Amino acid sequence: MAARQNSRRWSGRVTRESDALDLEKDIFKARSAEKIAQSLMRSAERSRRRKSDPYRSAMSMLTFYINRAGKNLSPSRRKVLNNAKNKLRVAFGREPA
Repeated sequence: MAARQNSRRWSGRVTRESDALDLEKDIFKARSAEKIAQSLMRSAERSRRRKSDPYRSAMSMLTFYINRAGKNLSPSRRKVLNNAKNKLRVAFGREPA
């Protein structure tokens, strides 16, 4: 039973201990898509532990969070986080999809 319980919490460990980025505390709880995008951009550009370019690392972490939260995200939170994706694209000079 303990092994199953630990395996269900791997995503939290990834968010905390990932080599991709050092994230600002509780950034995904921010109400502003702009604030989330700017924080992810700063974290990605400052990180020396990431394995790919800053844009890809930031977008990957945001997508990972959205996917792992799954059904637990309210429609309004999902909308803010998806808007943060578009803000992140613009911040890195990429066209929003």
